[in-house]
Amino acid sequence: MSKLDSKIPEGPLKDKWTKHKNDINVVNPANKRHIDIIVVGTGLAGGSAAASLAEMGYTVKAFAYQDSPRRAHSIAAQGGINAAKNYQNDGDSTYRLFYDTVKGGDYRAREANVYRLAEVSGNIIDQCVAQGVPFARDYGGLLDNRSFGGVLVSRTFYAKGQTGQQLLLGAYSAMNRQIGKGKITMYNRHEMMDLVIVDGKARGIIARNMITGEIEKHSAHAVVIASGGYGNVFYLSTNAMGSNVSAAWKIHKKGAYFANPCYTQIHPTCIPRSGENQSKLTLMSESLRNDGRIWVPKNLEDVKAIREGRKKPTDLSEEERDYYLERRYPAFGNLVPRDVASRAAKERCDAGYGVNATGEAVYLDFKSAINRYGNEKAHVLGIHNPSEAKIIELGEKVVEEKYGNLFQMYEKIVDENPYKTPMMIYPAVHYTMGGVWVDYNLMTTIPGCYAAGEANFSDHGANRLGASALMQGLADGYFVLPYTIGDYLANDIRTGKISTDLPEFNQAANEVKERLEKLINLKGTKSVDYFHKRLGKVMWDKVGMARNAEGLKEAMDEIKQIREEFWKDVRVPGGMNELNPELEKATRVADFLELGELFAKDALERNESCGGHFREESVELDGEQKGEAKRDDKNFAYVAAWEYKGDPRDAVMHKEELTFNDIELKQRSYK
Repeated sequence: MSKLDSKIPEGPLKDKWTKHKNDINVVNPANKRHIDIIVVGTGLAGGSAAASLAEMGYTVKAFAYQDSPRRAHSIAAQGGINAAKNYQNDGDSTYRLFYDTVKGGDYRAREANVYRLAEVSGNIIDQCVAQGVPFARDYGGLLDNRSFGGVLVSRTFYAKGQTGQQLLLGAYSAMNRQIGKGKITMYNRHEMMDLVIVDGKARGIIARNMITGEIEKHSAHAVVIASGGYGNVFYLSTNAMGSNVSAAWKIHKKGAYFANPCYTQIHPTCIPRSGENQSKLTLMSESLRNDGRIWVPKNLEDVKAIREGRKKPTDLSEEERDYYLERRYPAFGNLVPRDVASRAAKERCDAGYGVNATGEAVYLDFKSAINRYGNEKAHVLGIHNPSEAKIIELGEKVVEEKYGNLFQMYEKIVDENPYKTPMMIYPAVHYTMGGVWVDYNLMTTIPGCYAAGEANFSDHGANRLGASALMQGLADGYFVLPYTIGDYLANDIRTGKISTDLPEFNQAANEVKERLEKLINLKGTKSVDYFHKRLGKVMWDKVGMARNAEGLKEAMDEIKQIREEFWKDVRVPGGMNELNPELEKATRVADFLELGELFAKDALERNESCGGHFREESVELDGEQKGEAKRDDKNFAYVAAWEYKGDPRDAVMHKEELTFNDIELKQRSYK
């Protein structure tokens, strides 16, 4: 097992990355073609990494369980991507983006990694523009941007409400260029089943062809895991239903430490669940909080009348509405960070002010924005004393230009016109800040095995600011990994092709077959979804938006019981050697049932509140911050990196102490 060494370079923060690139080893261009790299996952992190590494001359094998890299879940990201280009001339800078990201993560991220992220952010925008990504532009033709939560500047570049899709198409086009040249071999509809380690180094993977069921052995000199996050451990989340933890969990079981699993983001702006039989939730972009105002009725009588259909939200006057974020956080208002906005919505709904039938919804209202934009547009068009109807008509057109596809999606799902009636929203599981532990080079504790994007833990701390996920994924893939992986691969230029006939490959392949056979042969009475839903309910009820010691202990015991029942009574129809979606789900849920217990264990050990991890025992009791999350920097300013020891509750914690030399540790305030 490798020592937990973050490999953060010495020297001033602003010089670390430049100096590091100058100091590390590189691979001669003529030697790169003799080195193979496997990339698992083809979202923004994996797609950009595969394209960049192949462009540099490496031979790349890319694996996706979808039928095309274009189907990766990065496509679902809506609101935008952060970069410190200061186009609005409102005081943005590399340092301010760095500061906002560390503060937004509640001071639980590495300074060096976050500063590097801010430093390369501007390059990402230039790269994507060169690829033809159709970012929104202002009246002068320059790239437009908007604000997101947790910041006081405008730095989020966007393509309407489809930013992830457009950025993914940019990375996909770069991949296709290399596929066409034969530098990337694309394995669609293939799922990684295990990591192969030879002489202590990651040397390949075992994959299952999801069409034929064939178990395949693939070798490489290095393996990159870019398989996204683990939010579907909650069953209901905004993630695609296929999103899973399996690739990351498989390398964890082979020796890669898993860091901060309890850091999970609850997004405040999602369409509320409609019933017990729902299988996923839909995100409404955080960008909507730029122009939407969040409120609930002030009076419980009005709440009751709305729930019973006797009143509509539009019947309530301004005085009858509680714009609670503007009231509680006047400096940031509706643009507080996601964790703050989510807890505030839960608090209002728990107090009885939820506006839908389940009591789990608040309003996101665009009336003020429509009026403001309508008046501005009328002024531009020279329309004096416009009628109210004309103002609304003009204002709705402006809002449609900015958010039209999001409004259309909401109306299709809810069957209400959000231009006329406020949207209903409620928090939902969205993103996971925890993940595989990596050092400054993005290498895990397994030599030669790297993790990029949401699959690693590195840049967001305990809470992710909006529009930072796309930034991190593309930073890792385009501008970090292509440099740092060479430092390791420089020692492999004489290694030559790695044979898949080695005993380590055969052993791993046999273990995969045995595990799949066991699932097929159980012939139990309960479906995979039955166990997944039970796990999700325990996770949401006891490891969700608010956590306490008693509930976390209960969750660990209940998850273990569900896992034991799963391995006795799950029924997986069909066979191994064929297209079998239920078998795919079963392998993923088996991993979730192990991760869920480690997740609860990590949350139990961290007896503080920070970011998306809110312990009911750790809140501010008085002063201006009364009721807010209370961090404990004396005892918990560390990364919890867990080593696999078999049963999740036997996992061993290794601490990476976090040091802050360029930022003062202090209570977060958005008031």
